[in-house]
Amino acid sequence: MANPAFAATMMLLLLWWPAHNLLLAAFAWRTGRPRRSVAERGEGLEFWIVIPALNEERVVGNTVRNALSLGTERNPVRVLVIDDGSDDGTPAVLREVTDPRLHVLRRELPHARKGKGEALNAGYRYILRLCEAEGSVARTIVGIIDGDGRGSPGMLREVADVFGDRGVGAVQCRVRIHNRRSVLALLQDLEFGAVADASQSLRDLAGSVGMGGNGQFTRLGVLRRFDPAPWSDCLVEDLELGLRLHVAGIRMRYVKSAWVTQQGLVDLRRLLRQRTRWAQGNLQCARHLRELLASRHVGSIGLLDFLAYLVTPWLTVPLSLVVSLLFVGTLVASWSGVTLGGLIAPPSALPGAALIGVAVLLVPGVVWAIVHRLRLGEEPLHRCLLAGLLYPGFLVLGVVATWRALFRVVARRNSWTKTERLSEEPPEKVSV
Repeated sequence: MANPAFAATMMLLLLWWPAHNLLLAAFAWRTGRPRRSVAERGEGLEFWIVIPALNEERVVGNTVRNALSLGTERNPVRVLVIDDGSDDGTPAVLREVTDPRLHVLRRELPHARKGKGEALNAGYRYILRLCEAEGSVARTIVGIIDGDGRGSPGMLREVADVFGDRGVGAVQCRVRIHNRRSVLALLQDLEFGAVADASQSLRDLAGSVGMGGNGQFTRLGVLRRFDPAPWSDCLVEDLELGLRLHVAGIRMRYVKSAWVTQQGLVDLRRLLRQRTRWAQGNLQCARHLRELLASRHVGSIGLLDFLAYLVTPWLTVPLSLVVSLLFVGTLVASWSGVTLGGLIAPPSALPGAALIGVAVLLVPGVVWAIVHRLRLGEEPLHRCLLAGLLYPGFLVLGVVATWRALFRVVARRNSWTKTERLSEEPPEKVSV
């Protein structure tokens, strides 16, 4: 007979994964579709949209035109492209855009290509100088959209309405994937548009909203508190900025009624490289744990959330080792009949245990597929279900990426090759 305490522990661990996802999905269902704001708050706020660009000739033209189209009479916009030493056709593409609201900051080597954070810092200093001369710092909002990003129609109105509350210092918009024709890209949209959206909505209530690289907006006056470099050299400089804002007591909100779409990666090798970089950045962000624990601005619920997503990457490697050992032990037990003193179920119980394990593994992805289909309504049900069934494999990719990231941290490797963009036909229609 299996050890009762061990069996109970394993059952709790087994049920935690689907239970967590089911509760999160239920919360997503309860929050429902994004509700458009009707309040005329945020009147007179001015926006700068910053687009960091390194060899973005395939996408930057569409991105700039989209960003310029987001401005309104109520909330005017200027766009700053930071050309971080591009050696492709990016400068030529930018010269084709003659709108006077477009500013291009060209950085040359050896100052260029020192990371996205440093490029953003250069853009921040450029905007600050202009706004100080104009006397517009207090009414200026700085937004970040990546070279492949597209803002949703009316995005600035939605963001401005939230900033109408003077207590709000930063806003993170929803993120989606716009090239969802491949299942791999649809999996990434399932992750961003459903799972991450639910998590961020819950964090919005808990006061622990996380910042993303695409669709983050911050008051220029708040960024000035971290002058001259609001962003760091961390590989996830966006997440780290959010942590620094929380430690400083800056209130942040999540807006699902405004979104930015980006290109999904359709090649496994490039996706693994991207996720390895993100995982390495998450490992680096653990250095802020002491500040978060000491901060009087971070509530207990928010602190638990920060602990969860800052510590989890460090636990992924040992936990994956434990799961692998249990799997190997189960295979050995099924072949030899040895139960290791009751720690492993006898062969006769393995078929039922395997069925339960498969169900536990697949249920969360299927649930998120249904949430995606019913709440967003853009993809056929069969494609959503296919993505949901493949979701566990997508998570395994994240585990592999974390292993690679840990090796890079140990080896003190911090350099990266930029992810190559897919070609686009101008003008591109944003499909969301």
